[in-house]
Amino acid sequence: MAEELKKLTGRVQSIEGGKGVEGLNYEDLCIQPYVELPKGYKPPKFEMFDGTGDPKVHLRTYCDKLVGVGKNEKIRMKLFMRSLTGDAMSWYIGQNPKKLANWVSMASDFMDRFRFNTENAPDVFYIQNLKKKLTEIFCEYATR
Repeated sequence: MAEELKKLTGRVQSIEGGKGVEGLNYEDLCIQPYVELPKGYKPPKFEMFDGTGDPKVHLRTYCDKLVGVGKNEKIRMKLFMRSLTGDAMSWYIGQNPKKLANWVSMASDFMDRFRFNTENAPDVFYIQNLKKKLTEIFCEYATR
């Protein structure tokens, strides 16, 4: 009976907007909750990374845009989310904010997640010679 009451209490609290539910306050959700941007600083418009393309190129272009604040690791981490969209944003949101202690660990996790984009990039010769196997359907062929 007590366990059922606890489950119901949890459901009611989540319906009420997360009151009493651990892990949903600003400090738990934000990568750098106590970092303030310098007064008058307007973040640049970043090129968006959606999970396709070279992640290292994205990291370089991102860092190059951080003129004036790029040396501040905490600001670099806080603004990184503004350069992501699609699958990359989903990856970022799925990260444990407490696990990403510094820029190098975050950039390393980012590279690990999206490295597949650069490791298996086929060249033109490979694509021109690609033929459908007799045993595969067109969808499989197109995906391969």
